[in-house]
Amino acid sequence: MKCFLLLSAFLVALCKLHAQTTRPEAAPAQLKLNAPLDYQVFQRRDARQGSITISGVFAQMPKEVLVRSVVNGQTSGWTPLKVAINDLSFSSGFELPAGGWHRLELRTQLNGKVIEEATVEHVGIGEIFIVAGQSNSANHGEEKQSTQTGRVSVCDGRRWQLANDPQPGASGQGGSFMPPLGDALVKKFNVPVAFIPCGIGATSVREWLPKGVPFPQPPTIESRVQKLPGGGWESNGTAYARLLQLMQNAGPHGFRAVLWHQGESDANQRDPNRTLPGKLYREYLENIISNSRRDIGWKAPWFVAQASYHVPGDEGSPDIRSAQASLWRDGVALAGPDSDALKGELRERQGKGVHFSGAGLREHGSRWAAQIIPWLERELK
Repeated sequence: MKCFLLLSAFLVALCKLHAQTTRPEAAPAQLKLNAPLDYQVFQRRDARQGSITISGVFAQMPKEVLVRSVVNGQTSGWTPLKVAINDLSFSSGFELPAGGWHRLELRTQLNGKVIEEATVEHVGIGEIFIVAGQSNSANHGEEKQSTQTGRVSVCDGRRWQLANDPQPGASGQGGSFMPPLGDALVKKFNVPVAFIPCGIGATSVREWLPKGVPFPQPPTIESRVQKLPGGGWESNGTAYARLLQLMQNAGPHGFRAVLWHQGESDANQRDPNRTLPGKLYREYLENIISNSRRDIGWKAPWFVAQASYHVPGDEGSPDIRSAQASLWRDGVALAGPDSDALKGELRERQGKGVHFSGAGLREHGSRWAAQIIPWLERELK
């Protein structure tokens, strides 16, 4: 019996030893990435290529970092990534061809073993636009729109997602022109398109001025302006600060252009004292454009739409329209669409409202595309 017990104990110990020696290695840990994020688009440098940022935090300091990509179904080999490491955080650039969605795979190794991995399924090298202004630049349309190509994304400054309405970062919970515009650009250029929206419903151009710029009369809504002790008014700067933050976050030449659609809240106000003369509209919008270019350190292109329509019978302000067009004529901005021309069934509530219907949003996107495409073709030559 004693021999039997000793033999049993020996067999149990042998089984435990076998289990320990044949146990599979632990799976690599998940590498924490800050960039790229899923559905993130990076502004292409030219028609053929661009650079993405790869950054994150290691759980364990590796010996080497490897990256590979899947582009148009073709998988590249593993390539060493030169990373700038600060403690366990890291950052690096990586070249990719224009297009997408691309798949990106990353792994870290130590002593020949993979210790961390990460995969991003949708990374794009394409075109990025910042969209600013008032309600018709935001989510106040009558019918929510969705991307039909599946290659249009949006960022609110932190998160990336497909550009299905409502767009994060802009006011309103309805529809926008961004999905149809993005789809039109995708079909033309065969690259992903992204928007960074920050439009705010009912805002005057006065509310978008940098803090401290004075003006004589307040807009209809006073929540973003403040009265000065000696008379006159100034913007509190919050809308401009948000716009500037998004532009700076994108980085130098990190977006293609700003799309500006605004003017309704400066034109033909019920209180005539709150209506902004065209001369001042021109001065204030040029102030915003020039100050933003100075503050980001490069001359970002701006498209300015003609927008002053309210309702049937109040279908535009020649004074505001002339001010907007003067920016094109003098080379301060590029010509956006004439959205005042969109009337009838293209406006909400069977043509009675200021915002666009579903058909109007799609037509608005088409008219933006008609202005952007020829210009962008010239830029890409």
